[in-house]
Amino acid sequence: MISVEDWALIRRLVADGVPQRQVARQLGIGRSTVDRALASDRPPKYERPAQPTSFAPFEARVRALLAEHPEMPATVIAERVEWSGSITWFRENVRRLRPEHRPVDPADRLSWAAGDAAQCDLWFPPRKIPLEDGTSVLLPVLVIVAAHSRFVMARMIPTRKTEDLLLGSWELIQQLGRVPRRLIWDNEPGIGQKGRLAQGVASFAGTLATKVVQLRPYDPESKGIVERRNGWFETSFMPGRTFTSPADFNAQLADWLERANSKVVRTIKARPVDLIEHDRARMLPLPPIPLQLGWRERVRLGRDYYVRLDASDYSVDPTAIGRFVDVTADLDRVRARLDGRIVADHARVWARGSVITDPAHLETAKRLRQQFQTPRPVAVGDDLSRDLADYDRAFGLSGEVA
Repeated sequence: MISVEDWALIRRLVADGVPQRQVARQLGIGRSTVDRALASDRPPKYERPAQPTSFAPFEARVRALLAEHPEMPATVIAERVEWSGSITWFRENVRRLRPEHRPVDPADRLSWAAGDAAQCDLWFPPRKIPLEDGTSVLLPVLVIVAAHSRFVMARMIPTRKTEDLLLGSWELIQQLGRVPRRLIWDNEPGIGQKGRLAQGVASFAGTLATKVVQLRPYDPESKGIVERRNGWFETSFMPGRTFTSPADFNAQLADWLERANSKVVRTIKARPVDLIEHDRARMLPLPPIPLQLGWRERVRLGRDYYVRLDASDYSVDPTAIGRFVDVTADLDRVRARLDGRIVADHARVWARGSVITDPAHLETAKRLRQQFQTPRPVAVGDDLSRDLADYDRAFGLSGEVA
């Protein structure tokens, strides 16, 4: 077999008008070799004749298993077909065959109409945030992206529970000033799973007159916009930053988003701030009535005059002991009411297991405890006898005896 250089030289000499016989004589090769070089449209390449391998007798059975179970592990397949050779060699062959038997899932190019949809997701920053008790934890960030304009809104929230997800969603929608016609989620447990919405989500969507869409599994392109923004946060927002609290994180994120929404998005060749008004114009108006969101519970206040919310305890005015109080909480405050009167008002803590006490409640408890422990004085010398005529008058009887 001639080299690539000889193949190229033969073709060049013949193209320049040198007779094939002379080319063969100059290069010391046969005429048939020159003919084959001219007839070939690609450089010569040595290829070893295919030889049957130790895997060949098992290939048909492996293909049959993969056709029925495309994700079956190679070790299980090796056991089923009774393979006794090198498992590494077997894995390489299974890896070569597996793509031929996996079902194909084409990704569509989606277009998003103005006002139609917003993609929602939770992003977990890869850095722990300091909390009130000195601990540091990983906290979720709720991200909502208007699909048409690519306008991004985000806020760190205390938990991924339904109450906090809806509170965060409502806060971001209020920042937007309008309601997207669809809120697209994956199967986030706090929103719903397997086609069923979590408790409170349906009423939230109904009040906003929007629709919560839960994506089916293996449908990444339908939420790809917000997923890419999550990756963008990690590469553009997080590097070089430190945070002292969730409030500090939200302040830095809000400042960064203001600049980020002013940058040109490559896929739409426009800035989100320039498209958001067109997007808003086709969204729904905010509801005219206030939304009843957040944590809500009615409990009878015990002797320790504390109520629990999200694994933390908050003190309540001890005068409400033994009576039912209505406990409500949003992302910032925890309040308790007795017959409409506020008997507790605390800043919400994000650290689990905390005990929050109002000093005024301690003073009230101390005073009530002293009153309870001090016996009531009994007046000495009081005449406890009663005139029997009082009973006659009470029952309408006269003093005469029949």
